[in-house]
This record gives sequence, structure tokens and C-alpha cells, in this order.
Amino acid sequence: KGTIHLFRKSQRSLVGKLTHEFRLVAADRRSWKILLFGAINLICIGFLLMWCSSTNSIALTAYTYLTIFDLFSLITCLISYWVMMKKPSPVYSFGFERFEVLAVFASTVLAQLGALFILKESAERFLEQPEIHTGRLLVGTFVALFFNLFTMLSIKNKPFAYVSEAASTSWLQEHVADLSRSICGIIPGLSSIFLPRMNPFVLIDIAGALALCITYMLIEINNYFAVDTASAIAIALMTFGTMYPMSVYSGKVLLQTTPPHVIGQLDKLLREVSTLDGVLEVRNEHFWTLGFGTLAGSVHVRIRRDANEQMVLAHVTNRLYTLVSTLTVQIFKDDWIRPTLSSVPIANNILNLSDHHIIPMPSLKAADNLNPVTSTPAKPSNPPPEFAFDTPGKNVSPVILLNTQTKPYGLGFNHGSTPYSSVLNQGLGMPGMGAAQGFRTGFTNVPSRYGTNARGQPRP
Repeated sequence: KGTIHLFRKSQRSLVGKLTHEFRLVAADRRSWKILLFGAINLICIGFLLMWCSSTNSIALTAYTYLTIFDLFSLITCLISYWVMMKKPSPVYSFGFERFEVLAVFASTVLAQLGALFILKESAERFLEQPEIHTGRLLVGTFVALFFNLFTMLSIKNKPFAYVSEAASTSWLQEHVADLSRSICGIIPGLSSIFLPRMNPFVLIDIAGALALCITYMLIEINNYFAVDTASAIAIALMTFGTMYPMSVYSGKVLLQTTPPHVIGQLDKLLREVSTLDGVLEVRNEHFWTLGFGTLAGSVHVRIRRDANEQMVLAHVTNRLYTLVSTLTVQIFKDDWIRPTLSSVPIANNILNLSDHHIIPMPSLKAADNLNPVTSTPAKPSNPPPEFAFDTPGKNVSPVILLNTQTKPYGLGFNHGSTPYSSVLNQGLGMPGMGAAQGFRTGFTNVPSRYGTNARGQPRP
């Protein structure tokens, strides 16, 4: 008996995983048509490469690379079918839509690399131009043109159809659009074909075939072999100019950027969300393109403490779901704290005054030199002072006061006033010490405002 290993996962190789996924796609009848076109494409590529070698034409080689690009587009279409069959998993929580974006990006980049290879070979041929045989040049041109157009028009390639419409126009499309406006001004019936802009893949197939036909005629008439190299450069430039906008668009999708054409709509929806009942703030919003035509996003919404979370969540989701198909909304209520008196704890022995306060005073001077009204030295010849200041005399002995006040808030400060507990021998009374620690005289005939004399009569 063998050993039973519990919780042991079967390890499958990369080839086994690819085979399993291919069987999953092949089980769908819609993919049989794509597989048939793929097989025919491989046969056509084989014949075209042999004719390129026999004719020694680099222009036909550049045109054959478009047929190889058609094979990449068919593989992308299969990946699109596979994505529709797969469901989100814990590893790929947003699904597998980015695989078709990656397939489009890889296909367009490989087509541009092929164009760069053609440009490099053409530069070498300008130095030493070989002889071109036109026996199968025209045959290979029409075979490649027929198969490319038949493939593009027969297979509904959803990823490339979306990218060709969403990406910016190439320079070839712009020049053809200008020419089409002139033609449609003469023949209005052609506006449905040439306007607003032609399919870039169909356009490059027709333009490449036209360049090869011109090459064939010039070589047959004048044996001008350099035109083959010029046609190869033209086809490579058209290929690069057509694929570059698509690479840029799919690359921005892979970088999770927000599409420029939806920024205005998103701002409008966020303003509407911020005005909903109970919503205080909308922050940390982030929206990105998950796949072709699929927008994902996340947003944090701060609401009032008395607001209904489920109701606000339903309204926010209803507003944003019209544009954002994959949405994550985090609702949290407003959390505020009452302000405290101090940001750090205060020790018990800090700011607590003792029960008895000793107020140091300077020693008294001679009593005969003091004025009983202001406690200031008075001269016999001078009249009594006109003002009585609201300050104690500076020649008063220290007084011990009993602190009987309560200590609110635990800070040890005394608030309020206490009755006069004693009167000094000069007639001064000391109140209980308050927060301002002020003193007042104990005489009732002391003037309480400026502009009166010592007897309380108005000053003349």
C-alpha cells in the first residue's frame, strides 16, 4: 500500500497548463472558425516566405510581415474568447481582461519590431542593390492581400476593433481622410466607405499591395530594382505609423491610467455624489481602465454620524455605476472628539497652590510719613493727591491668607472673590486671592473713577 499524502496539490507543468486552457477554448464552437483561419494563415505564410526568397524582394517580405501580424490578431481573438470563459479568482480578483490588452500590446510591438528590421535591411540594400525577380512577385502580392482582407472582414476581432476606434489616428489615416473628403465632395455616395476614417488594417493592406504593384511595373518596364527597396521602406513606415498609436493606447491601459475622454464625466459624477444627503466628503478617488471598455475605481465617502450607511452606499453606487462597472466604495462615519483642556496629562502637584499663601511685602516706614488715603509718603506743604490708585501700598507687612476656595477643573486655581477677612492697621483689606491676584483698598471714600478728588467731589 502506498502512502496517502493529505492536502497535496498536483503540480502541473507549464505545457500541461497551456494544453488544459487550449482544450477549454477549443471546446467552444466559436473558436473553431478562428482555428481554421489560423491553420490557413500558417500555410499562407510558408508559401509567402518561399516566394520572398525566390524573388529576392524585400518589399514582399515587408508585406508578408502583415500576414504574420494577422496570425497574432487571430491568437488575440482566441485569448478574448478564453477571457470570456474564465471567472475571477482569488489571484485575479478583477478577472482576466488584462490578458487581451497584453496580447494587443505584444502584437503591435512585434509588428513595429518587424518594421524596424525591414528598415535596417533596406539601408543595407541601398549600398548594394541585388537583382529582383518578378516571376512570383505579383502572385504573392495578391495572395497576401486576399487573405489579409478576408481574415479582417470575416473574423470579428473585438480587442483590435476597439483599439482601432479608441486609439488616435495614424498619419496614413489622416492623409487618406483628407483625400477622401475631396473625393466625397465629388461623389457623395462614397462617404459611407471612406468617412469618417477607414479601418487602419484594411488601409495598410491596400496601400502595401498598391506599392508592390508599382514596384512590379517599374521593374518590368525599366529594370529599376531600387524601387523594391523604396517600397519596402514605405511599407515599413506605414506599418510602424499604424501600429504605434495602438501600442500607446494599450500601454496606457496596462499602466492603469484614466482615459482622457471620461475625466469630465467622472468629475461631474463626483460632484453629484458630494451633494447627496448625508455625504460630507468624497476623497481618495482612483479610477483606471481595467480592460477595453471596462472602467474600475475605488472611492472613500465620509458621511454624517446620523446618516444611514446602506442608503448612502446605494445612492453612491447608483450614481457611479453608470460609468464605472467595477466599483469599490468605502463608507465611514464622521468621527470627531471633544476638545480637551490639555493635550498632555498634568501631574497632581503641578499648578496646585498651597493652602496658605504668603505674600511678601516690604517693611513699613515711619507712620508719620504715610498718607492714610494712598499709603504714600506725604509732604506737609503738598495738597492731598488727586488720584487714588487701585494698588496696595508698597510699605505693608506680609499677610497670611487662608485659602478656602474650591479648585475647579483640578488645576489648583481659585476663582471668585472672598469677603474681607481682616483690615490692616492702615485700613487696608486683602481679599481672597483670585485668578488675577488683585488687591483693592478697604476705604469706602476712595474715589472709584478718575476725575474726582480725594473727597469724591468732582474736580473743578
